[in-house]
Amino acid sequence: MKYEIAKKENIEHIYQLVQNTINAIYPLYYPQGVVEFFCGLHSKENIATDIENGFVRVLLSGDCLVGTGSCKENHISRLFVASDFQKKGYGSYIMQCLEKEISLNSTIIYLDASLAAACFYEHRGYKTLKHEELFINGNARLAYEVMEKRIAVPNTDFK
Repeated sequence: MKYEIAKKENIEHIYQLVQNTINAIYPLYYPQGVVEFFCGLHSKENIATDIENGFVRVLLSGDCLVGTGSCKENHISRLFVASDFQKKGYGSYIMQCLEKEISLNSTIIYLDASLAAACFYEHRGYKTLKHEELFINGNARLAYEVMEKRIAVPNTDFK
């Protein structure tokens, strides 16, 4: 396994992984309008911008993209694992890596959790700060959790 900062050449694979996962999982939790909203939110253009800004990470097994996650300052987003690799610890590994990165500069990590992912984050020690709701196109209800986790900042002060 290789965990690294995403490169421009990863855009298409990340986009396909994210879109495939949204279309496979989110309809179990959300109406079609919300699924379409998430597909648009995680557009190829948005992924490309985040890669350009250095926010996106990938987990690779050989040439195969297993999963992806993003972080900007102390906020984690766009954590997705390919369906063939789910429930095998890869999402937890990506989270561990993202949390370690963030812990170098912050003691609190934030994320917005879909209904599909909230339980995963709770098992990692995240607490719900508030429940949020948006109405997409006036009638499709998007419910999600705003969550946080308090962490220790490693002592990097060597004297």
